[in-house]
Amino acid sequence: QVQLVESGGGLVQAGGSLRLSCAASGLTFTSYAMAWFRQAPGKEREFVASISRSGGSTYYADSVKGRFTISRDSAKNTVYLQMNSAKPEDTAVYYCAANTVEAFTTKESYDYWGQGTQVTVSS
Repeated sequence: QVQLVESGGGLVQAGGSLRLSCAASGLTFTSYAMAWFRQAPGKEREFVASISRSGGSTYYADSVKGRFTISRDSAKNTVYLQMNSAKPEDTAVYYCAANTVEAFTTKESYDYWGQGTQVTVSS
């Protein structure tokens, strides 16, 4: 079955960097667009970034544009989220997601989800 396993979360100071990883198994990785979403306590799950099946197209939420970078490594079946210039408002559980169609920005468009990894940015 499809499994998405996130790692790399933790505590980082404001202005610092963190790299999240999402290892995918049970699927043909190159057939799936991938995305990162996040959910802070008491808030809706929101889009962060997505990447097309080929990796040629990427999309970002305005709140992270210029600070975060999504990438994928087909040899490792892994998608990454490089977080730079972290802010306290980036604190959330970060989820990896996959779908077979396109690098959409809405959570309803994704078929598979990981368990999430906690990111905490201290001020």
